[in-house]
Amino acid sequence: MDKSRGFTLIELLVVIAIIALLMAILMPALQRVKKQARTVICQAHLKEWGTIFAMYTDDNNGFFPTRRGGSGRWIDVLYDYYYRDPKIRVCPMAKKIKNPAGALGGDMIVGGDTFTSWGRLAVTGGRPAGKYGPAGTYGSYGINGWVYVCGQPTLYGKPAEFFWKSPDVKGGSNIPMFLDCWFWCGWPDDTDTPPHYDGERLNGDADSMQRFCINRHDGFINATFVDYTVRRVGLKELFTLKWSRRYNTANAWNKAGGITPADWKNHGTGWLARFKDY
Repeated sequence: MDKSRGFTLIELLVVIAIIALLMAILMPALQRVKKQARTVICQAHLKEWGTIFAMYTDDNNGFFPTRRGGSGRWIDVLYDYYYRDPKIRVCPMAKKIKNPAGALGGDMIVGGDTFTSWGRLAVTGGRPAGKYGPAGTYGSYGINGWVYVCGQPTLYGKPAEFFWKSPDVKGGSNIPMFLDCWFWCGWPDDTDTPPHYDGERLNGDADSMQRFCINRHDGFINATFVDYTVRRVGLKELFTLKWSRRYNTANAWNKAGGITPADWKNHGTGWLARFKDY
């Protein structure tokens, strides 16, 4: 006689519980793998941006774009190099666009955040290339403004002699060029204060390190350097990079300048304290 039988209710519940337990164990690992994959894709995009900047400097006697108060933004100057490939404009962690309708506005209107791209830029005065660049432009990366050629004695209060001007400089592997950012540019100084919380946004160029110091990749951002190498950069490591010719890499916000873990805990909400020190 056939004595085979189906599962009892208790046996089914046990199987379901085991599957649920396995899923609970596997999900964090799967999430980590997914984030790692997005980081790799982001770095691949930045590698392409490095190629774009290399092509531009090759076409312009070895110099970066010349920046003046009303002209020379990379979003304008490099437009013909990047507009055909929209995917490289954004990190996979920041696919949402802050200003999808293209409304007019300054930093706080078109600027993104940790997981949101800046843009879209609007038409100004009926012209496709407006005050903030080509209409419809957007992205999640920003330039270190100090790499430009400064086309006037000072730009936003920053003396021309401290700009890098060209990739043909010593120590290029420690000079950031193009990075994860909630705006399309920034001009960090060694006197900049770290953001008091993740995603803090300040209007204007003061303390512009906060534009890059965003927790987009679990304590890191991705960056292309002046020598066109690409790597992860720790959020606190940002304060050790050579942003400009005058930037003091032994400043108040890294170990060389004497900062302690307690200082990080007491700064703002203390959100940076848990990340690696440099």
